[in-house]
Amino acid sequence: MLTRKFWPLAPLTAAVILLASCGGDGGDDNTRDLIVDNDPTSCTIRGDGGSSIVVGSGVAGDPAAPEAASGYRLGLTAKTSSRYMAVANTPLAVKAGCDILKSGGTAVDAAVAMQAVLGLVEPQSSTIAGSAFMVYYDAKTKKVMAYDGRETAPAAATGYYLKRQDQADPNSPTPVPSARRSGRSIGVPGVLRMLEMAQKEHGKLAWNGLFDYGVKLSTDGFQIPGRLGAAIKSNANSLALDANAMATYFHADGTPRETGETMTNLPYANTLKAIAEKGADALHTGEIAKAIVEKAAQSVGDDPAKTPITPSLMTMSDLANYQPKKREPVCVNYRSTYHICSMAPPSSGGIAIAQSFGILGQFALPQYGPANPSNEGGVPSVMGVHLVSEAERLAYADRDKYVADTDFIPLPGQGFSTMLNPDYLKARASLINLDQSMGTAVAGDLGDVPLGVDKTVEHGTTHLSVVDAYGNVASMTTTVESSMGSFHMVDGFLLTNQLTDFSADPADASGTPIANRVAPGKRPRSTMAPTLVFRGDQPGDFVMATGSPGGGSIIQYVVKTVVGALDWGLDAQQATSLVIFGASNSATTSVDGSNTSLDLTALIAGLEAKGHRVNNGAQSSGVATIMRVTQGNKTVLQGGADPRREGIVLGDGAL
Repeated sequence: MLTRKFWPLAPLTAAVILLASCGGDGGDDNTRDLIVDNDPTSCTIRGDGGSSIVVGSGVAGDPAAPEAASGYRLGLTAKTSSRYMAVANTPLAVKAGCDILKSGGTAVDAAVAMQAVLGLVEPQSSTIAGSAFMVYYDAKTKKVMAYDGRETAPAAATGYYLKRQDQADPNSPTPVPSARRSGRSIGVPGVLRMLEMAQKEHGKLAWNGLFDYGVKLSTDGFQIPGRLGAAIKSNANSLALDANAMATYFHADGTPRETGETMTNLPYANTLKAIAEKGADALHTGEIAKAIVEKAAQSVGDDPAKTPITPSLMTMSDLANYQPKKREPVCVNYRSTYHICSMAPPSSGGIAIAQSFGILGQFALPQYGPANPSNEGGVPSVMGVHLVSEAERLAYADRDKYVADTDFIPLPGQGFSTMLNPDYLKARASLINLDQSMGTAVAGDLGDVPLGVDKTVEHGTTHLSVVDAYGNVASMTTTVESSMGSFHMVDGFLLTNQLTDFSADPADASGTPIANRVAPGKRPRSTMAPTLVFRGDQPGDFVMATGSPGGGSIIQYVVKTVVGALDWGLDAQQATSLVIFGASNSATTSVDGSNTSLDLTALIAGLEAKGHRVNNGAQSSGVATIMRVTQGNKTVLQGGADPRREGIVLGDGAL
């Protein structure tokens, strides 16, 4: 079995140490040593015959060459590097991050560069005017920090913002053409200010150099990936209401750009240049901010029919006043062996993951591993899926009732300590019947907390995981919400529909307030769960970074990946490829059918015998995993990219 341990900072092969002036201070004096890798094969992939292939070069074997928009890529194997690594769901973003690491940048420097590229080549999942959560490990201080760049509701929003065109009128119709397509879904963006805060604290490179690759791609062009091509086509009717979107993603005759075409986005290049020069303020003040506010306030579409659109109430003041936040991560010890840290509210993902592991720790889960794990992670066992799904049902029940933006709605009792209390989780675990699914769980009794249950469905995101040569680690999930967000486009980037993650109703049918209701300045509940794992009972001995897109299912995607690695000994790729399974708080248990090469018949039958109602439909996670493992006498980084999307792994040396 692989073992994991901390490794000392050894000299980097073919590296030089430079003294440079940099953008962040990292606790020092703005002038620090950079570890720069001069190996020409680094940040490339190894092609047939052992040659190295540059991502985005267009040569045979280039992983950035467009592929089918959906499906499952068989045969992916774990990649290893010695010093640094980046993983994400689209190859060009991975290249952007890896090149920054190669140049001596930190994990957060790489995350900035990757976000800039994601907004260009994966706009169906991410945007520079969106939101993100990042969990960051600083190797020097051995501390884990959670960065919150979640959107906020405008100051003029009330509990009826998504429900009524005139919020004060009970008889007012709902926003048109829908809450999502209206301006009401657009939140005040936060990802850039969050990244700017983190980069000032932990960056080594100058901020203005982190956008060069994004500018190059948007100016010189890139081939449209399969998932983007499919998103353009499937969202054509909604995009048609926006002239900027039509000019960007469609031909002059109105036909959509297709997978494999080379496209440019010059407005996006100009936006990135402005951000590089002025920082996040370029998006939150001045001409770009004005354009955002005007676009969100659009009241009719740009289509010939002039389709009515309910406008946003966002103002320039909302944009200028947005502040990112540092929060304490949600951490839990697991089996007296691991320390798992994830995102705090307004994400519900971290608490649900921590509760799930607190519950699973009561069971002998390691003995229920998958069969034949060398084959794409193998076929999970009936008992393994049963235990994980039941634990998740209990966690989702608490999440649906209690978790929202804690700046507005506090958690019950003493907060984290109440919801993660070992005795409470042990009591929750006792509700699991080894022979029969509970179907639907009831939230735990955490005192007199008059809150209604909110099952608002979330949608798409994307994820990146990065480890740098200094031992720092970033796990970041970033989002536009639904595919291509609100379909409003300005200056080369899309605006999100993130506010639809709020409950559209401020109260349930009985009139009980819902924790995740809209309020001015409030952040909508999320399920994004960037996650880090350490050996021991505190940060320091890094084991794993992972996370995934997937809306409300993110909790399930992350839990199965971490369980696969920690309990079942799977490598980074096997744990990432492993069949998705789990349950939100419903009678349905999901068993992902995207890998049609596996025979899941016996697994499904076994679950049904325990009372599970199984959904075997294909799912589209985007897990990006980096682990630190020992192979022989050498400690290495080991990466896995989700075969259900287009991502790759890059690091020092050709992988």
